[in-house]
Amino acid sequence: MIVKVKSKILWIGLITIGICAFVSVARIGAQENTDRKLIKKVEPVYPPLAGKLHLAGTVKLALQIAPEGKVSSVHTVGGNPILAVAAEDAAKQWKYEVAPKESSAMVTLSFEVPK
Repeated sequence: MIVKVKSKILWIGLITIGICAFVSVARIGAQENTDRKLIKKVEPVYPPLAGKLHLAGTVKLALQIAPEGKVSSVHTVGGNPILAVAAEDAAKQWKYEVAPKESSAMVTLSFEVPK
């Protein structure tokens, strides 16, 4: 009897966590668009280790942009961790046009194996 009750409580907890995770992802997706113009874009440097491993692909980043246009925070949403470091380093140097309040953007950077 106690095992059945514990099992039900566990399932209810897991379902609750799953719903919370879904709601969090939905909120991030709603912030994908920004009307702010990118005025300085630094291209990412292809990491030497990635070259040795012949890594290619895309990295998706979530950016927070301060009112003065500076990228205040960068979080990797998806992509290879080795490429993500280079993508984050580049995005931290980007500059957007000035705006009255903080905004966010989702960006995707592509990496190809150099020839």
